Amino acid sequence: MTHTLTRATMAAALAVLSLTMAPSAHAAAQTLPLGAAVAQLPVADEARAGYERTKFKHWNSGANPSDGCNTRNEVLLDEALQPPTVGAGCKLTGGTWWSYYDAKEVTGPSGLDIDHMVPLAEAWDSGASTWTAQRREAYANDLGAEASLVAVTAQQNRQKADQDPREWMPLSSDIHCQYAAEWTATKSRWNLAVDPAEKDALLRLAAACPGTTVTYQPAA
Repeated sequence: MTHTLTRATMAAALAVLSLTMAPSAHAAAQTLPLGAAVAQLPVADEARAGYERTKFKHWNSGANPSDGCNTRNEVLLDEALQPPTVGAGCKLTGGTWWSYYDAKEVTGPSGLDIDHMVPLAEAWDSGASTWTAQRREAYANDLGAEASLVAVTAQQNRQKADQDPREWMPLSSDIHCQYAAEWTATKSRWNLAVDPAEKDALLRLAAACPGTTVTYQPAA
């Protein structure tokens, strides 16, 4: 696993909390071969009209509003290899992280961005334009799935921008299968469409990644 075990623990705890709050709103987790998961994604042309980043409220108060840490800082705290010092107002100093996109260890939080696995603009293009503001906020702050938000170097995040796997892949080729699976899991979790070229690229990746599976739980 590239991410820390604590991230999986947080996701499990959030899933239990969510089920307690809304037990009928969640479907069971599913695991499929990567190719099968890609094949079942809805296909539609992208539509950017009306997109504004501010339509996805982030970062909000995260999983624990009482701790003073927003979603960004909760991801950083969870993914830290060596924990940072937490000061007043959840100000983080020190600590180390592993940016798996480019296989780099990063010291201090300032060199990191929190990447939305499927970027906000891509999500808008792929179906989020029809969502309520509340659902877009939930998407932008999704701590319920390990792959949704990842701490990576600012350089890799900004190079990626709003590109899909046809247009951009992480610098570290060793994790291309994982990245394709996590992208597909995020689209599956939120029932987002793929455009035809994106689907072709994902199917090519699936063919090159035998044995890779996708596990996701549909978002409420």
